[in-house]
Amino acid sequence: MSIPVVYWSGTGNTEQMAEAVAAGIKAAGQEADLCSVGGADAGRLADEKAFALGCPSMGAEELEESEMEPFVQALEGNVAGKTVLLFGSYGWGDGEWMRTWEERMKNAGAVLANGGGVIANEAPDDSAVKACEEAGKALAAAV
Repeated sequence: MSIPVVYWSGTGNTEQMAEAVAAGIKAAGQEADLCSVGGADAGRLADEKAFALGCPSMGAEELEESEMEPFVQALEGNVAGKTVLLFGSYGWGDGEWMRTWEERMKNAGAVLANGGGVIANEAPDDSAVKACEEAGKALAAAV
């Protein structure tokens, strides 16, 4: 069984976080399926027990609107009872997009792995990479 790690990244920051999440999953003895959202299938994730979603803050602290937002909308009705890890980077604001995303997933019935999302300001530093790895381990423990 492989745990999906689906992400959108414009600058590479969220991709770096996705790689760290995948490394944490692997360190916990599970397989990780790292995939850009453009190549992901929301229907497949609906059948999974646990998965990770990564997206940076865009615009006025929102999810990326052309690929990630439609993907999350398609998935939203199928997350009840599933363990979901959220992560992403931001360059301005205070992380409001992540709090909104966490609330949205909780309202849809998801259980947030690690208790909440993992965020990094700009490029993830060593602390953010470590947090992503630990969150990946927590996600792996949920399956």
